[in-house]
Amino acid sequence: MSRKMPEIPSASLADIAFMLLIFFLVTTTMDVDSGLRRRLPQWVDKEQEDDTDINERNIFVVLVNKNNDLLVEGDYERIDNLRERAKEFMENPFDDANLPEKEPKEIPYFGEVMVTKGVISLRNDLDTQYGTYLAVQNELVAAINELRDELAMRKWGKPYSNLDSEQQDAVREIYPQKISEAEPKGKI
Repeated sequence: MSRKMPEIPSASLADIAFMLLIFFLVTTTMDVDSGLRRRLPQWVDKEQEDDTDINERNIFVVLVNKNNDLLVEGDYERIDNLRERAKEFMENPFDDANLPEKEPKEIPYFGEVMVTKGVISLRNDLDTQYGTYLAVQNELVAAINELRDELAMRKWGKPYSNLDSEQQDAVREIYPQKISEAEPKGKI
């Protein structure tokens, strides 16, 4: 007499596999690459391009070499000090002749305000480490954001992020985020 082997019921096996698949899809988090927030310049044809020069005093030059050394306005600098130097440059509180020029501009909520003509110019070497590049970027963006927050606190008593869109637009006109990134060079 041969004995029959008991069978494992497989009818619900597909249901279980499907439920496990759903569970893992719902509970798994995906890492999302986030880029740098930048507004690209408007496209200009070669024929329309005008040669408008920017006054040297209005450019804050930041260079990062292949050894990840930071050169700010011709001086070696630590990344820790970059934010304060960039803030001082963009704000130019005492209208220093070595810092950027300012021009009067009519801005909602503020009236006529002296607005900086300053531009931050960042250039890095092709061999610059990505971590250093991001750290420099973060400090430059943080400098502008701190200036905006300080202005919002003085004017409305709340941080820039809590302002309505019209108020944020007005603050952005006073402290624009003008960061120019030059094409990386072989050696700086």
